[in-house]
Amino acid sequence: MVHRTTDPGPVRVLGPPLCLVVATTVAYFLLPLDKFGPHRPLLSWTIFYVGMAIVTYLLLRQIMNAYVDKPGTHPVIVIPVLMFLAVLLFSGTYYALAKDPNAFMGLKTRLDALYFTVVTLATVGYGDVVPQSQTARLVTMFQILYSFVVLTAAATAVTRRVRRRAGERLGRDDLS
Repeated sequence: MVHRTTDPGPVRVLGPPLCLVVATTVAYFLLPLDKFGPHRPLLSWTIFYVGMAIVTYLLLRQIMNAYVDKPGTHPVIVIPVLMFLAVLLFSGTYYALAKDPNAFMGLKTRLDALYFTVVTLATVGYGDVVPQSQTARLVTMFQILYSFVVLTAAATAVTRRVRRRAGERLGRDDLS
């Protein structure tokens, strides 16, 4: 008799999110982001706002799933993927904003934009890429606030869920 478990295994659980991260990274570097920017403000801002609204909504749902321990959900896997999508959205926005030569000092490529996004997220601020226009500064401030509120809540939910699950597996409640 074959014994089957309900655990789908790491490849089945991690495979699709990992594929999504790889696909969105490839898309970030290949999509025609040059079509966005100051010469198409309505389209650019609409994509940014709608993208942020969708990612934020999905993040908030996953945060709730993590806190209520909703069965059949995988917020520990989904939340980092959504956080990564938020980083790519900010990065794409910075790249589009940089089409205005007065928006940023030191931001020319998509990699520069991704680098600036991660440095801002980490609150390191080396000073080699600097937002100069009011719009670039506004988006940077929004990213900082978004990181403090939404991404910190998401990371906290993941950490809390992992600690709770570890406590359950160890048979202790003192880890939550």
